[in-house]
Amino acid sequence: MVNLTARDVEATMRNQHRVRNVSIVAHVDHGKSTLTDSMLAAAGLMALEDAGKVRATDTRDDEAERGMSIKATAVTLGYDFRAMRTGTATSDRYVVNLVDCPGHVDFSPEVTAALRLTDGALVVVDCVEGVRVQTQTVLRQALGERIKPVLVVNKLDRFFLELELDDGEVAYQALRRVVEDANAVVAMYSDNELGNCHMSPENGTVAFAAGLHGWAFTLSSFAKLHSTNSSWSGVDEAEMRGRFWGENFFDAETNLWTTCRTGSATCERGFVGFCYNPLRNVIKACMNDKTSLWPLLNKFGVEIKAEVKDLSGKQLLRRVMQAWLPAGEVLLDMLVLHLPSPATAQRYRVDNIYDGPLDDPYANAIRNCDADGPLMIYIAKVVPAGDRMGRMYAFGRVFSGKVASGNKVRVISNKYLPGGGGKGDVFVKTVQRTGMLVGKTFQAVDGVPCGNTVALAGLDGVIVKTATLTDERAAVAAGTIKPLKFSVAPILRKSVACRNPADLPKLLKGLERLAKADPLIECSLEETGEHIVAGAGELHLEVCLDGLKRMAGVDILFGAPVVPYRETVVASSSRAVVTKSPNRHNRLYMDARPLEEELLQAIEDGRVGPRDEVTSRAKLLREEFGWDAGDAKKLWCFGPATTGPNLLVNTCKGVYYTGEIRESVVVAFQAASKGGVLAGEPLRGIRFHLCDAVLHSDCVHRGSGQIIPTARRAIHAAQLAASPRLMEPIYLVEIRVPKSAVSEVYNLLKTKVFEHQDLGFGTVVLKAFLPVSESSQFVQQLRLKTSGKAFPELAFHGWRLINSDPLEDGSKAAMVVGKARERKGLGPVPNLEELDATF
Repeated sequence: MVNLTARDVEATMRNQHRVRNVSIVAHVDHGKSTLTDSMLAAAGLMALEDAGKVRATDTRDDEAERGMSIKATAVTLGYDFRAMRTGTATSDRYVVNLVDCPGHVDFSPEVTAALRLTDGALVVVDCVEGVRVQTQTVLRQALGERIKPVLVVNKLDRFFLELELDDGEVAYQALRRVVEDANAVVAMYSDNELGNCHMSPENGTVAFAAGLHGWAFTLSSFAKLHSTNSSWSGVDEAEMRGRFWGENFFDAETNLWTTCRTGSATCERGFVGFCYNPLRNVIKACMNDKTSLWPLLNKFGVEIKAEVKDLSGKQLLRRVMQAWLPAGEVLLDMLVLHLPSPATAQRYRVDNIYDGPLDDPYANAIRNCDADGPLMIYIAKVVPAGDRMGRMYAFGRVFSGKVASGNKVRVISNKYLPGGGGKGDVFVKTVQRTGMLVGKTFQAVDGVPCGNTVALAGLDGVIVKTATLTDERAAVAAGTIKPLKFSVAPILRKSVACRNPADLPKLLKGLERLAKADPLIECSLEETGEHIVAGAGELHLEVCLDGLKRMAGVDILFGAPVVPYRETVVASSSRAVVTKSPNRHNRLYMDARPLEEELLQAIEDGRVGPRDEVTSRAKLLREEFGWDAGDAKKLWCFGPATTGPNLLVNTCKGVYYTGEIRESVVVAFQAASKGGVLAGEPLRGIRFHLCDAVLHSDCVHRGSGQIIPTARRAIHAAQLAASPRLMEPIYLVEIRVPKSAVSEVYNLLKTKVFEHQDLGFGTVVLKAFLPVSESSQFVQQLRLKTSGKAFPELAFHGWRLINSDPLEDGSKAAMVVGKARERKGLGPVPNLEELDATF
């Protein structure tokens, strides 16, 4: 395969129809990075002999140490398509922008960021383990972003070398189950705008591979192989592919095809006879009997080098299979033929990603993938440059226009709200360099047109996590690209501190870099003065804290892990509470009630939020969620952080000056929703009403110093009057365990197991819900009881109500509240009588 130069790649980028943007996603340890090696080798970026061994996209030291991907790694490669294996194409040269994503659930925010930048997904599934919980998650995320998937069933070598599976029918049923399970997820979450996403071997959207040994095939591979057989004269390739899958059987004795078994010993399924058995015969010959190998290779038209004949065992197997069925060519051909170009994909993705009017110049330019249109770039992550200066590249996708070194761009941060007026969220900066990423290498180019991924230098000073870039001087105000929706939440926290207090400035600098480099990590300062780092799970937090040590370059002390909770209410306030301002000239009346479950979910899914146009949002609240028309129009804000799942509504009637105190009440609401009255934990699912107010006519006596503390006390009092409760985070636990150890797992989980799935091959998968607070102890006991045979995967599932009253002494919720308040240095929970002026 020809290795295209950087100039060739840059020239090909200008034709959006020759570009493919692809994320490689899978469950952990299903073989994404080894398959990526084969594609890099096919493009000439690494030696074929090294493919599958070096995992070139695992560029970090800790990735090599742990043997797993931690960060999404981008590679731009040029591919000279010669249509040798799986079909034809309109052009020879293509640019493929690959993003190899981590598979562990703790790092799924990296997957979310990568999917926003790509148009297709290469979904990799282990043929033995099948579709796992993270496979379902990434497929759901991909379809939610309108990303078209293709499937690779990987690790077929396990059938031959590990399980020694001679029965091709058993292997076929296992492969069929994997394909059907993946398509079941697709059918559940598919989008009509995306079109047909069904993946099938007959259509070439499913490949079978062994990434570690560098070989792969589609049904077309064997259709071409057998096309020279006289028995197939007059049968086209598409029909041959159809007969190699499904209920199609061939009787070698009668030379006839049927749709059911005839009972003859020579009748077998098409896939088994024409695909599986040839593979098995070649692999067995490589491992056991080289003398029978050479006639087989001659029969299949495989030419190998002379030095390969001196090899044996797995080394021989690897070289022979790479020569016969090279994985890189098969997979790149599938990406080119079956995944959309940016010119096609952006037509149906624009309304899913663009937050502005869908008829403005920016939306039209995105829809048409217009290189001459206004600039619109989405930065999905910030990547460390790896130099001593600590610089970082902004990595994203050009959706319209083109960007070049020296361009001035307007940087709109992820905190920007339309109409919010925050000048601190918009900056004008100069792009110092433009380039593309090839692993950890920055390859500079003159410019990058729309439809491609891009790395930009010089913007890291103003970008935290994500941003939208537009023209510096735009004739029309630009909308932004919609924020990312993560499938996990930062549910595990640790405090960090310097061993030497003089190193605090270095620690703060390290925390700033950490917050930029990770899509999900949260770094905050508690009222107690503690610096807190919150991550998605134990592994994510451990990796981030190791990174913090390197970034800060100082000795750091870490606190014990802390599980966050949420505060909510389960009933409406028995009455409106009232609080007085410090000068006793103003009174605020508040009540609280639970937010409708459907609306709560819509807010957390991003369907309803502060960025929505007020009139359309009011209509949605009225028609879909049954809100009063007046209340729907008087929704003041969401909280905490202006986007959270709590609402503040002004229901006052005939009250003067409420518009003048709105800003102060909103500030108080943001603070109160960030830390509730019970344990100082964020609120979730509460709707507060400002029912009435008595305000002084002189603005001097109703300033922010009077209104903010009054409103905050009113919100806390309303929460106490509405049956407050705590919510705890819950993990979905998926445990892969041998049948011999299933009873031990059941003994640990007791009644928590809700699904039992037999994968075959002596392996069972159990699923259960488990509180995050119990997870560490559970994992330790599981390893001890099963002698390390069980492999748990813990994924954040959601929040569950603790079924006890936190105001009742001795209850579980009260003990959680007590520990949290003690840790934060807070006193006892205030009584309603202390806050409500009625008493």
